[in-house]
Amino acid sequence: MKIRFAYLLIVLFIWNCEKDDRLTFEPLKFTTENCNSCPKVTIQIPKALDDKPISNIINNSVNEEVISLLIYDDEIEATNIEEAIQSFKNGYLELKKMYPDEPVGWEADIEGKVTYEDKNILTIQVSSYSFTGGAHGFSSTRFLNFDKAKGLEIETMELFNDPLEFQSFAEGKFRDQEKIPANGSINATGFMFEDDEFYLPENIGFTQEGLQLFYEQYEVASYADGPIILTLKFKELEPYLKFKKTL
Repeated sequence: MKIRFAYLLIVLFIWNCEKDDRLTFEPLKFTTENCNSCPKVTIQIPKALDDKPISNIINNSVNEEVISLLIYDDEIEATNIEEAIQSFKNGYLELKKMYPDEPVGWEADIEGKVTYEDKNILTIQVSSYSFTGGAHGFSSTRFLNFDKAKGLEIETMELFNDPLEFQSFAEGKFRDQEKIPANGSINATGFMFEDDEFYLPENIGFTQEGLQLFYEQYEVASYADGPIILTLKFKELEPYLKFKKTL
């Protein structure tokens, strides 16, 4: 009985240490007023609360990403999300002034969430949908990866020991998933890779299921095909990643 109790204490101690490594977040929400002459903007993003340098890096990176998605008025140099929302609103009002009979309203919906965190790495996914007229809206997904130990954001290619070696590995997995012949053209089944050569997407980030390669609509396929997503398991990634998965 004493052995079992001691084992339980060890497990609880390890669990608490792991828990302490995780950052604390609170949801940050922004919503515009509900009126006929206003664009609809809804934003929900995580805000890091811990008194650590990495918290400021995370919050600044997420805010900059949201601001970039909303800027429509070049006369406003937005330094925060509220100013970016005003820029988006100004763009809509300017359009209404030019085309007063245009019945279509604008909208922007942005959501950020933590998709992965361990002792060393944290990933936040920022998903957005905006409509500013036309046949359909525009959706995008952006992964922000952070090195918690060094307190900095990681550029995508910095995730890999050898980006070209990883690209070759990813191409094989992509061909398997999409049933593209190993020795055939990468565009043999209807994809639209530029110059008929496989390349990694702009957006790559960690999730609980593994490393996600996220090709946006239009990036390698038609709009109707939607985003193309390849998720690679952590076990098979070990030879390629600079950052090892840790508890």
